[in-house]
Amino acid sequence: MSDLPNKDKKYSNDPHPSSKSNITHARFFDGFLGTLASIFKDKGVLLMLVIAPIIYGFFYPWPYRSEVVKEIPVGVVDYDRSELSKTITRYSDASPNLSVQPYASEQQALNAMYQDEIAGYLIIPSHLESDVYANKPAHVSVLGNNSYFLLNKQIQMGFTTAIGTVSAGVEIKRDVAKGAYFNNAEAGTQSVPLRIDPLFNRSEGYGAYVVPAVAILILQQTLLMGTALLIGTWYEKKQQNATILGWLGRILALGTVTFGMACFYYGWVFSFQNYPRGHNMLGSLLFMALYTPTVATLGCFLGMWFKERERSMQILIFSSLPMFFLSGYPWPVTQLPEPLQYVRWIFPSTSGMNASVQLNQMGASLTNVSSYIIHILALWAIAFILLNWIQYRQIKRQYHGR
Repeated sequence: MSDLPNKDKKYSNDPHPSSKSNITHARFFDGFLGTLASIFKDKGVLLMLVIAPIIYGFFYPWPYRSEVVKEIPVGVVDYDRSELSKTITRYSDASPNLSVQPYASEQQALNAMYQDEIAGYLIIPSHLESDVYANKPAHVSVLGNNSYFLLNKQIQMGFTTAIGTVSAGVEIKRDVAKGAYFNNAEAGTQSVPLRIDPLFNRSEGYGAYVVPAVAILILQQTLLMGTALLIGTWYEKKQQNATILGWLGRILALGTVTFGMACFYYGWVFSFQNYPRGHNMLGSLLFMALYTPTVATLGCFLGMWFKERERSMQILIFSSLPMFFLSGYPWPVTQLPEPLQYVRWIFPSTSGMNASVQLNQMGASLTNVSSYIIHILALWAIAFILLNWIQYRQIKRQYHGR
């Protein structure tokens, strides 16, 4: 900074108190083109911004291809051995959720569950059939391994559907025996008909639920780490400083690369996996056009803060899970501790994941997600101010030899 001719005048009028020799990118297109060139010359940055999102796009949805858990191995302990108990076992085995194995005792079924041979079992007590037809209280028990709540839910649904169907048949036979017409007896088994129609994720698939939201987090984290990596490299080479227009060019270049990756997810990954998509594609792209520069600006600020190339990897790699759980997507926001309900707005992914899913999968309008858009714009403004502030502070310290 020895080439600053008049430090007092410089700092009082210029938000970037540096000489022109310290500015790597002074003009908008210098920042834009220079950043694009640096991205494709730096293998580490290219890996984070381009190659990693493509690899994630192929392999992350892969384990969830089946979408819904089916043919879960379960046991049936039949102490009654009646026609009714055999019907319950047969109907349970016919359920697409369940694959039934018989066991002679509850202890055998429990041992099988300990050895991961089954995920739950049904106990049919003795005298079930005689008690049912004698109109005496009777019940069967479903015991599932609730450590795996997803499996346990499917087991309960499978057994509940099977037993409900058998119970309805028993009710109809009983009413017909009392002289009722079959059609009237059949209608009487469900006085208030219920129909459940899932919206937006009609297959109720796990992949269709989790992958579109996590994809936004993947794009955010790779962009954050790649950007901080690049700025850290420039810092080590003393090429990190830029004018406001230069920073805007850099941010647009970094955001454009990840915007292209977002198009890859919206246009190919979700289509290939047959996830719900495209209900408001224009809105989705407009939102991503705001989201990616915001994340890039935050990455530039972090890169200037970390000052070292590898520091971003060391710190940001641990932040993905907290960001996901604080987004309000995997767990209701109202159930989070109150302080975390405020902390979650620090991260762009909170608005990114929710707005993206609502626009792309649920067909929401931009008006419906306007609060998320305002949040993203506010984050961009704050991050850009912080970015220029930290550059000003660093140049000022260098000038004063600290």
